[in-house]
Amino acid sequence: MSAGIAADPGFFSRERTIAAPSFNRWLVPPAALAIHLCIGMAYGFSVFWLPLSRAVGITQPVACPAEMGFLASMVATNCDWKISQLGWMYTLFFVLLGCSAAVWGGWLERAGPRKAGLVSALCWCGGLLISAFGVYSHQLWMLWLGSGVIGGIGLGLGYISPVSTLIKWFPDRRGMATGMAIMGFGGGAMIGAPLADWLMRQFATPTSVGVWQTFVAMAAIYAVFMVAGALGYRVPREGWTPAGWTPPATMKSAMVSSSNVDLDVATRTPQFWLIWAALSLNVSAGIGVIGMASPMLQEMFGGHLIGLDTPFASLDASQKARIAAIAAGFTGLLSLCNIGGRFLWATSSDRLGRKLTFAIFFTLGFVLYAAVPTLAATGTTLFFVLAMGVIISMYGGGFATVPAYLADMFGTKMVGAIHGRLLTAWATAGILGPVLVNYLREYQLASGLPNAQAYNQTMYILAGLLVLGFVCNLLVRPVAARHHMVESAKAAPIAAPRSGPQGSVAPASVAATPTAEAAAAPVLVILAWAAVGIPLAAGVLITLQKAAILLH
Repeated sequence: MSAGIAADPGFFSRERTIAAPSFNRWLVPPAALAIHLCIGMAYGFSVFWLPLSRAVGITQPVACPAEMGFLASMVATNCDWKISQLGWMYTLFFVLLGCSAAVWGGWLERAGPRKAGLVSALCWCGGLLISAFGVYSHQLWMLWLGSGVIGGIGLGLGYISPVSTLIKWFPDRRGMATGMAIMGFGGGAMIGAPLADWLMRQFATPTSVGVWQTFVAMAAIYAVFMVAGALGYRVPREGWTPAGWTPPATMKSAMVSSSNVDLDVATRTPQFWLIWAALSLNVSAGIGVIGMASPMLQEMFGGHLIGLDTPFASLDASQKARIAAIAAGFTGLLSLCNIGGRFLWATSSDRLGRKLTFAIFFTLGFVLYAAVPTLAATGTTLFFVLAMGVIISMYGGGFATVPAYLADMFGTKMVGAIHGRLLTAWATAGILGPVLVNYLREYQLASGLPNAQAYNQTMYILAGLLVLGFVCNLLVRPVAARHHMVESAKAAPIAAPRSGPQGSVAPASVAATPTAEAAAAPVLVILAWAAVGIPLAAGVLITLQKAAILLH
């Protein structure tokens, strides 16, 4: 008996997440969304910068002595932090996301999505609690360590945890499946930022800006959703396929392989590095624009945004405040385009093919980036906003499409780990894009150019990056057969002869087992989607209300 107990896999093991025969595969995307909508708050962390910059002074920042050194400022309790110091948390988020996904992607494939999702919840929510104590005790290094480093590791594991699972559950709709989950990462800030703003106002007192209490509250809320999402993950049985689906081996497209490639072998192929470069170049262009979207609109159009023929530098404080509100609506609108692009482009790639979809990103992106200076010079915001919206939709679309691209190239067995290593491209782009936009802008202004023209050269350079990305994508070819894994005993496909309208799985060749999850009723699917859909819809509504200021 003791041997039997020892052989029994633990609750957190991958074996315990293998789905029962009648498990409904449409329960997996909301589980993934529950995690991605929480960790996606990383995009909205800037809502904390201003309150944290006056955590000591409450109403006005208390400046640290000029002679205070860097290390002393990290532990000083009698003066406020600079926003530039707080901004390093944002950099740490995405550098650690890419690095942790690369380092632990292979472990995720062995451990399974449940364990990875729970570790992600522990790191992300635990990081928020450490940051809360850092704010309470006014220790900057605790914020960097808590949310930046530990939270960044949680971001990486949470980001890639559903990718391999969703691709295995939806081999017939790889792009759509990953698009549904990854759009949640883009939408997390739409929910989290308004929630954080509301919580800070509730917790604020004459002696506190309410940030540490908000961190604690959000950690508790996120823990519930992330743990529920992790426990909701299931993986399909070996060889399972949807009813009526034709495996990729019988498809005509040579760009979709039914063979698998090992992680270490995949990262030594030219295909991996070409896709890595394509993603990095696409993201570098998009992330540079996202980071400067608000000042770009204000400086390019200036007084035109409020009906005045006045350049930005000549506006008074009240006029600049009015156009800042309009720019906030612009950034909200770009957030919606980011989210929508993740789902729509990824879904379209199922029909267009991944290589063609990326070719569209680079071709259309080149045209739009090159046209931005001309569109801005007309003084009409409509075409400029439309162009920027399409650009950002392709930025998000690149993230959502690339997991399916990797599955097409290298098979589904190790796609989660391969995707993890590919995300180092994101970390690279997170440095390259903002540096290009920010420093070129400063150079143009120092050269005497007016604010409205400070971004022209930058846009042309970003367009040039997309040309390089187009070439990299063009060079992608099917992976050579010598790189494929030798699988001596492939399991025969287990197809479901009957699949209800919700896509429930009922393979005739596998006896049903009496488990609690064996009856995945439609009502359970509806409740799961409502749990993530209602908060997401609320975030979209709030964002649209802000964006209406721009359209007005």
